[in-house]
Amino acid sequence: MDRVGVARLQVASLATLALAWEAASRLRLVDPLFVPPPTAVVASMGTVIQQALPRLGDTLLKTAVGYAIAVGLGVGLGVLIGSVQTLRQVTMPYVVALYSLPKILVIPWIVLILGVRAPAAILGGVLFAFFPVLVLVVGGVRDVEPVLVTIAASMGASRWQLYQKVVIPAALPAILAGMRIGLVFALVGVLLTEMFAGIRGMGFLMQQLALSFNAAQLFAATALVSVFSIVAVLSLDALNQHLGKWR
Repeated sequence: MDRVGVARLQVASLATLALAWEAASRLRLVDPLFVPPPTAVVASMGTVIQQALPRLGDTLLKTAVGYAIAVGLGVGLGVLIGSVQTLRQVTMPYVVALYSLPKILVIPWIVLILGVRAPAAILGGVLFAFFPVLVLVVGGVRDVEPVLVTIAASMGASRWQLYQKVVIPAALPAILAGMRIGLVFALVGVLLTEMFAGIRGMGFLMQQLALSFNAAQLFAATALVSVFSIVAVLSLDALNQHLGKWR
């Protein structure tokens, strides 16, 4: 099926879902207090946008900073750990253990140390995003075919050229996969920290809307955040296709 056909099926499926949701809410098959109809969500969008845009800007800025830090550390350390066998054998058990730790348990400690300020939300984003990026990059670098490195080294390639011409291009799919997952995790970390600590941002606004049982505006705020998240992930997919030519 061509792209036009796929797009039509996607639009049709979304329209069907919206109509079913509207009907279920109108017929009281679900409680409109908790699951308002899509028309009510759309009607509340204007009010939500006025409240949310400044907060969304704060949240996205903190997410961008935390994401950049997590990607820089995750990719750099991932390439180093993945390419040095002894270092990988020593450190990966600790990395896996920390990766398995529920990060939400660390949020109270972040707030205790940094207070109810923007750096706490940024650090929350870093912690949520860092480990997925690190684990995927380590796996991608570890799985580079040794014969490629051997051939390049035998042709006189320097260590920097080995990374630039062989290791990083071969591990690029894993690096980009880590970056895509890390972006979502960074946003989740920032939102959760804002909710927990009451830091100014979309997380705090969404918590207030939930506590006031304003479901329509909560759905609208959720949709607003989701749109920006989807656009960012699709942008990374486009970058993946572009860099695929460089590989």
